[in-house]
Amino acid sequence: MTHNNTKILVTGAGGQIGSALTPMLRTRFGAGDVIASDIRDDISPALRDSGPYLKLDVTQPDDIRRTLEEHRIDIIYHMSAILSAKGESQPQLAWTVNMNGTFNILEAARNAGVRRVFVPSSIAAFGPETPREDTPQETILRPKTMYGVTKVAGELLCDYYVLRYGLDVRGCRYPGIISHETLPGGGTTDYAVEIFYAAVKYQEFTCFLKPDTMLPMMYMPDCLKATCELMEADFDRLQHHSDFNISSMSFTPEELAAEIRIHIPEFKIEYEPDSRQQIAESWPRSIDDSAAREEWDWKPDFNLATMTEDMLRVLGERHTRGALGY
Repeated sequence: MTHNNTKILVTGAGGQIGSALTPMLRTRFGAGDVIASDIRDDISPALRDSGPYLKLDVTQPDDIRRTLEEHRIDIIYHMSAILSAKGESQPQLAWTVNMNGTFNILEAARNAGVRRVFVPSSIAAFGPETPREDTPQETILRPKTMYGVTKVAGELLCDYYVLRYGLDVRGCRYPGIISHETLPGGGTTDYAVEIFYAAVKYQEFTCFLKPDTMLPMMYMPDCLKATCELMEADFDRLQHHSDFNISSMSFTPEELAAEIRIHIPEFKIEYEPDSRQQIAESWPRSIDDSAAREEWDWKPDFNLATMTEDMLRVLGERHTRGALGY
């Protein structure tokens, strides 16, 4: 599927989701029309060499404005963010990148006539007062992390730009994302990525959450599917814009370990909860995503069993080639 002359910018292209989203967009829209950007120097050669790449700091409004004008950008996927655990160690940086960065992107998009903007939110927008089972679409948003605070403020800001300026901004509340594209990057749900690498390489893992800590998760192919389907949905059908609950599966570390043992019977897990346990306990156990299902026909493809099988297959093949990188 190609779309002639649609110019796309991906910020944070080197991150967990950006590094999987960018190649998919390049396949669909043409490599030359999808510009990857990041502030980091350690971008994978595959990402940097497969299409246009530029270094971009989203806290610098003039640089964003110049980029949008020079490349005549139509669509932005704004994936730059400081995640939950890192955000707690550097809250001021999290605010600067997540809030100022988002504001700068929205302002530049509005002024440059960008057609559509994607700004992800997260289950981190919820807090201890939020109902934890089947968390509703409309609910109490009182997070206790700086990451969560920036996500709530970001949702409100994006919706403001839809209402005030008619800018087409869309976003969904990602659960924990499980992927084999990049190594874990400072999120509270990252145990569910790291456990697979450890299982394949060492057959053992020490988990930083308690065994019965249930959290909503999603496999990367479903994350990309949700992102693209929301961006291609008919705007007139959307009652919500920047805050869609999306759900795929919920499980605990011990349930995931049991699923891994089906494939690697000798796998062992130990538990040493750290500061991330407190963050996890302020987040939902399961999510009600009926609004996304009604407004843009959202439906996940993967469950715990099929995701586990696929992760272990891909990482096992990589380990055999000596390319696991963990």
